[in-house]
Amino acid sequence: MTPPRSLLQPTTIPTYHQHNTLAIMKAYWYDNIEGDQRLPHDSGRPVTPSDLSKLGIICHNFPSLDDVNELASSRNYKNRDEVTISPTTLPNYEEKVKVFFHEHLHEDEEIRYILDGAGYFDVRSEGDDWIRLRLEKGDLAIMPAGIYHRFTVDDKNVSTLQREDAEVEDEWHTAS
Repeated sequence: MTPPRSLLQPTTIPTYHQHNTLAIMKAYWYDNIEGDQRLPHDSGRPVTPSDLSKLGIICHNFPSLDDVNELASSRNYKNRDEVTISPTTLPNYEEKVKVFFHEHLHEDEEIRYILDGAGYFDVRSEGDDWIRLRLEKGDLAIMPAGIYHRFTVDDKNVSTLQREDAEVEDEWHTAS
């Protein structure tokens, strides 16, 4: 069993997997300061579990891919793929990282599970501000249908994600 990450982080979201093992996922308001998207951009303003719940975002930590597969099956997900985002595995890496960071939404709920590495998911709040979630290996986020979001790797430039959604042909809409 994987022990929880440090409880010393000031802005953390407690999450639970089905065995009720506490895990910690960092979430905070994005600082909106221009610069490298792969940096933390931590405003110092914490996000509460209630803030995420209001948006329909569900967070878990699953040390085992079996738990993720069970969750996806219970939610009737039909589409699954795995992508490694790194300069050595993804052609046109810099261009692709910018594409993933472009604000968009999906018509269906989706699961994003970090198999290796780390990254940031930014989601639009009801007030039209960005909330940043830092996901590391074993972290999972369920994004509701219709929420604007974007993704970037962190400054280590590598993340392997399992992506799951309910539809085989996922509709992806960018913000205008």
